[in-house]
Formats: sequence, structure tokens, C-alpha cells
Amino acid sequence: MYPLALTLHRVSGESLAESLDGLGRATGLDVAKLWEAADVIDEHIGDEPVAPVAPRIAVRAAEYDLPAGLVAALELHLRAHAAADRLLEVLEEVGRIRAEAGWPPLAAPIGQILASQALLHVLEARRYGTVIDEFRELVRGGYGVTPEPLDPAVERAVALLAPPAALLEDPVTTEDVREQAAGIAASEEELVLIAMFGTDAEELLKVIRARHSRDAALVAEDAEAERGERIRELVKIVQESGVGEIEIEDEGMRVSVRRAEDVAAPGITAQDSVRARAGAGAGGNGAPDDESRAAADVMRVESPMVGVFYRSANPGAPPFVEVGDTVVLGQTLCILEAMKLFNELKADVSGTVRTIHAENAQPVEYGQLLFELEPILVPPSV
Repeated sequence: MYPLALTLHRVSGESLAESLDGLGRATGLDVAKLWEAADVIDEHIGDEPVAPVAPRIAVRAAEYDLPAGLVAALELHLRAHAAADRLLEVLEEVGRIRAEAGWPPLAAPIGQILASQALLHVLEARRYGTVIDEFRELVRGGYGVTPEPLDPAVERAVALLAPPAALLEDPVTTEDVREQAAGIAASEEELVLIAMFGTDAEELLKVIRARHSRDAALVAEDAEAERGERIRELVKIVQESGVGEIEIEDEGMRVSVRRAEDVAAPGITAQDSVRARAGAGAGGNGAPDDESRAAADVMRVESPMVGVFYRSANPGAPPFVEVGDTVVLGQTLCILEAMKLFNELKADVSGTVRTIHAENAQPVEYGQLLFELEPILVPPSV
């Protein structure tokens, strides 16, 4: 309609119908009704000016047969990553991916899905090295049957990159879910979570149960308190007697306490000696300290795409993880947003969050370090 065509730099329906009628190619449209409809739209918009689409965006949208809003969003995203000069590459890649995906219509959210995948291809300088979940669902028919057949090579690439859970096609019944969730789900809502998200939901519920259960923590605290009391008794014996050194071994723990004057290194107290020798373990072979060992075993979690880093599911919600938190395999660490599509980044191992390198709601590059995790050999008991 004319009031909207002015802002989009497009030919209005009223003008097009009149032109075709003048050429003897009657459209069958009542042009007077079109003008009446334009008046209704004009009254609805009011006198407030509508922000027009920039001419460069309108021209590219017409050239590549894409919605102007989609082109504007792509340009904005590229500018945020100092890559505005690559807009034409991304637009060409959108058309190429659309053809390979069977020419799906560009109605939302299909246009955003194709644009996000094209953006990854251009910025990563490789095609289908990373496949977003929504594009995988599009190729598998989750959004309906495409007008044209899909490119077999793309279908194979998407299938090869699919996670193991996505390759399972056996139907799951309600009874299967109940049996799977036995001892984990405490309500119908939690059953639905397990049915929708599988092992991810199971791990989350286990962590929640562990946080609310203090039994294991109390047992551990009691054991640590007892061990600490025994070590203090040993130190007291050494201090009050003439014994130069005392050593005991019990239940896999070896503790040696030596009087300060017998220690070769000056300034080390009996408590320091206890900590140093207890840290060496039962073997007493001088293993590396915790800090150097953690530095050697730290796992880097890097961004698999260009996007915006979010620490929580929505503004005001608590972060997924904090420094010092223990995470389990498959637990969500953050969300990466690209072209209005939100992708969860999950932990590949169980471990402790040692460092968070990205700021909330800030752009991140492909391969940028986001987290450092210190893996744990034995996952926490839940």
C-alpha cells in the first residue's frame, strides 16, 4: 500500500494496478478500494513519521529478492563485528543456501535461519563447518516440506554433524519417559522436561536435587572435621613433647608432623609442614601442587560462532554458571545469539568453572575464549 511503499522504496499496489490497466492488462482490482485501504492505513499510522528503510538496504533487498528487514538485520550484525564490507558475500550465500535447502519461503523464522547459517559460512570462511540447530531442523523437515528437493550433499553434511541424540528416530512413549525418569522426576512438569530435553533435563534435575540435599554435604563436613581434629592432636603432641617427628597412616592418608627447628627451610611452621606433606598424598613423592596441576588440566571453552554472549536466559534471571560452580556434562554454560536465534553452549566435560572471560550481552568472535573449566575425574555424587 502507498503509505508503506514510501518508506520501503517500493512501487505501491495502487500505482502498479493503474499502470497495468493503462497497458490493457487489467488486473481485476478495484483501484478505488485500494486507495480507500491506503487511507485506513494512513489514519492508523497517524502523523508520526515512519522510519524509512535506507536506500542502500532497499536496493540490495530488491537485487537479491530478500525482505528489507532481513537485509537490514544482516548489515547491523556485520557492523557490530567490523565486517560491514562483507554484506554482499552474505547476501549471495543466503541465496545459495536457500537453493540447497529446497527454496523454502522466507516467512519468519525461515529467513532468519538461512541468514544465520549464511553468516556463519562467511565469517568462518568454511561452508557447513558449523550447523545451527534450527537449520538442521529445517533440513530434516521440521518446518514442513520444501518446494524443491534438498541438495543431497547438504543433507549428508547436516546428518554427519548432528549430535548422537538427534540421530535417534525411534518413537518414545509416555511409559518410556516415566520409566526413564524413575527416581528423578517428582512432578508431571519434570516429566515433560525430560521428554522434551532428554539427558540434558536429567542432568539439570540431578544437580537441583543435589543442591537441595544436605546429607552428602553433612557427611563430608563431618569427615573433614574429624580429620582436622586428628591432625591438630598430632601437632599438639609434637609441640608438648620432645618428639622430633611423628607420622601416622590411616585409611589412605599419611600425615607427618615435624618440629619447626628440624625443618631445613626456615620460617615453616608445623602447620605448614602438615599441609605440605599431606598434600603429597600417600605416596609422598612430591606431586605438583593443586594450582600448577589445575593450570595443566584446564579446559578452554571457545565460541563456536560469531554472536552475542548472554550469561542468563533472560534479563534479571540468575546466570547459568558462576566462577567456582561445578558443572556436569551437557549443562548449559551460556547462550549465543546470532540473527535473533539463541543457541545454548553446553559443557563437554564435568568440571569447575575457573574463569569467565566474556562480558554479558557483548559480541564475541568465532574461536574467542569464553570459559576455562577445571575437569574433575569423578563427577559429584547426586
